[in-house]
Amino acid sequence: MNIETLREYFLSKKKTTESFPFDDTTLVFKVMDKMYGLMNLEGDLSINLKCDPEEALTLREQYPAVIPGYHMNKKYWNTVMIDGSIEEDLIRKWIDDSYELVVAKLKRSQRSELKKI
Repeated sequence: MNIETLREYFLSKKKTTESFPFDDTTLVFKVMDKMYGLMNLEGDLSINLKCDPEEALTLREQYPAVIPGYHMNKKYWNTVMIDGSIEEDLIRKWIDDSYELVVAKLKRSQRSELKKI
């Protein structure tokens, strides 16, 4: 996967927006103004994804390319190094999971709005 493939996948999610709220090298993806993914555009390609706390630990143990979320709450966020060691389908699944975790915490009215799309 490359930057553009990842970006397109994030943006394929309903009501996803992208911005650079922190700096010029960290692209942030939000659903209804809630962050669910970050992508480092400088240096080694990586993404930060929200994760269930227990699953986050399991993934870190199972995959060397998955580490505690850089500059994030390490209980809920993982950094995934995009280095070819993890199948693209699995990375897409983790993006889906991150999106769904955030959507589940949205207000009922916001979730209803997403279902209409």
